[in-house]
Amino acid sequence: MNSEEKITDFKFQHPLRTRWRDSDAFRHINNAVYLSYIEDARIELLRRWGITQDGKSVIVASVKIDYFKQVIHPANLIVGQKVTRIGNKSFDITSVVFNKETNESICKSIITIVCLDFNLNQTIPVYEKIKNDYNI
Repeated sequence: MNSEEKITDFKFQHPLRTRWRDSDAFRHINNAVYLSYIEDARIELLRRWGITQDGKSVIVASVKIDYFKQVIHPANLIVGQKVTRIGNKSFDITSVVFNKETNESICKSIITIVCLDFNLNQTIPVYEKIKNDYNI
């Protein structure tokens, strides 16, 4: 099984290296670690959009992840990301983790994120900067 996306489908790319501690008893990168890799990449998008922990912020509402291949440490990876859905107050980021050397997809996630004003504790419409990055 493999994702249909190619690394060239993603304008936003975040490189990273596996760490020894990411491995599990089966000597491959543990499945839960990929969510941390994807989170690291997502933080870069949040910075791009001016998202902070106060006021203008977001919360993760849903995470779906499919795994295609295992990775053995050490490895160089790239997380490709794009906004693939815009709702009124929520949006989706699709992320694919690629092996940097082979360009093979390792896993794919779709994360639904809700825009939130933390000061008011209320959901709010999707920010314009996020809308501007929709499907680019």
